[in-house]
Amino acid sequence: MNQFVFKTEREMKCSLGALFVICFISSVYAEKVRYDNYKILNLKLNNLDKVAFIDKLKKLPAFSFLRNIEHNQDVLLAPKELQKLAPLLKKANISSEILIDNIQEIIDDEEVKTKAAGDTFTWDRYQSYESIQKFIDGIIEDHPDVVTPFVIGKSYEGREIRGIKISYKEGNRGIFLESNIHAREWITSATCTYFINELVNSEDPDIRYIAENVDWYIIPVFNVDGFVYSHEKDRLWRKTRQPNTNPECPGADPNRNFDHTGITMKDLQEIHVMKHLEVFLLFLNPNVKLFLIIGIKDKIGVYLAYHSYGQYILSPYGHSKTEFPPNYNDIQEIAKSSYDAILAQGYGTTYRYGSTGSVLYIASGSSVDYTYNELDIKIGYTFEFRDQGRYGFVLPSINILPNCQETVAAMIALVKKAQELSYL
Repeated sequence: MNQFVFKTEREMKCSLGALFVICFISSVYAEKVRYDNYKILNLKLNNLDKVAFIDKLKKLPAFSFLRNIEHNQDVLLAPKELQKLAPLLKKANISSEILIDNIQEIIDDEEVKTKAAGDTFTWDRYQSYESIQKFIDGIIEDHPDVVTPFVIGKSYEGREIRGIKISYKEGNRGIFLESNIHAREWITSATCTYFINELVNSEDPDIRYIAENVDWYIIPVFNVDGFVYSHEKDRLWRKTRQPNTNPECPGADPNRNFDHTGITMKDLQEIHVMKHLEVFLLFLNPNVKLFLIIGIKDKIGVYLAYHSYGQYILSPYGHSKTEFPPNYNDIQEIAKSSYDAILAQGYGTTYRYGSTGSVLYIASGSSVDYTYNELDIKIGYTFEFRDQGRYGFVLPSINILPNCQETVAAMIALVKKAQELSYL
């Protein structure tokens, strides 16, 4: 959901045409990307002049800006980039704080935990694509009467984009849930698989209620190629692995490729030639084409997308700060119920809720906006999970279970309020 770029030491400056094959092959077979001594810096933007200054820097290829949360801008920096940025910040009187001194240490620590755990599927560590597929196979095998698999197609690299339908009775309205559309957001598929497990195995009466009175259509890993690449090659990879016309920018952002009029000229003008930037390949992304023909829109009352990070519950619209859907009051009421449920879990985790454009930033072409405008699904949210920038996309696995518990509580509240308002 965020508008930023990552630039690493390994980016290649290649021209179009003859060098395309070289660039593409190198991106596939390159050694694992390391971020030794890369730092996450938080910038304090407490007035509009400072915000404007950073907005200008974002248009340059030198720096890798991440989230902007409550006027605090995160930026990922290689050591030499920190040396370049520091005098600019001083000149603009922008104070900063180092959140992570060496991001590679966190990546390495999680990798050690994953290898030590073996093949056991638990929620105290992050799982690989293969482990998640085995988990889904087990859920289907153990609950054949209520769990039905579906495939929306194959990715560019030939992997099936799989989902499951959980249905305990006919006539239920449905909720569609997609997760891990951005590769590096591992907390999303971890939370999604936990939620699936709860829907079919929990004896909690509230969970049983939402499991048995709603049909759930769930895709745990939407961006399968990118997810595998983030595990095997580059932990901070965001996009798909589909080639495009520019060899310096492999992949496309699958959450910016939904056909909606919200795409603006500003979006197109701010495209930079970097491997982690959103690439607006309208109508060209095969994931999106397959996704749009699923043919179940008349059964769906709510559309949900799991993302990270920032702790937001975001709703349409993303293309405007001042335009809101006609039923925005209902959307807000349902979001508040989830907000309250998360807060009640006792971890002290606070979310913000509202339209994407008004509480976060302009983000056009998202799945939630598309389903609202084109598929007539009038309740839709993007949940941006933990945290608020301390670790960001490399959220330590100790956060998985608390995030899962908060999310289950949010889902219970969401279903009940949506039913109360006649959307389910």
